[in-house]
Amino acid sequence: MHFLPALLLAAMLAATARAEPLTLSARGTVELAFTPGDDAAALIVDNLRRAKRQILVQTYSFTHKNIAEALTEAQKRGVEVLVIADRHQSETGQTSLVGWLAEQGVSVWIDADHAAAHNKVMVLDAGTPQACLITGSFNFTHAAQYRNAENLLVIKGATALADAYAANWRRHRIHSLKISR
Repeated sequence: MHFLPALLLAAMLAATARAEPLTLSARGTVELAFTPGDDAAALIVDNLRRAKRQILVQTYSFTHKNIAEALTEAQKRGVEVLVIADRHQSETGQTSLVGWLAEQGVSVWIDADHAAAHNKVMVLDAGTPQACLITGSFNFTHAAQYRNAENLLVIKGATALADAYAANWRRHRIHSLKISR
């Protein structure tokens, strides 16, 4: 199936920093949302509810309660939920839900290795044909949904792309510090 190429891709990405951009052939479907106007948060929540085995999250700012609750619900139904968050936003954001996620039993790491851990990414069920990649400028916040001009892409069926994002998640996980709650 797709598992061996995905493992090879993950090993290549984890082992090396590339001077050249990675180029992949991609197939699949793309759902998109633009805010304000489209309900990007609901699109995220709907997809989180479909995850079967794992959700990898990289977040800069995280204040959207419905998205946070969907992650904890996934954890309760047996999906492995793993979050990497930006240090500054997690520590200084008065409404940040990163600590709350950790209190709910979600595994959370803080990435303090960069001026800003500015990724806004979720990878659902990487390494499977059902892999889903959620990314765009959309922070997982109420401001992103209701006040900001943001974009969100939900890409399904592009397993190599989802695997590349999962490998990048793992690369950042190596230098991040786990929150103990």
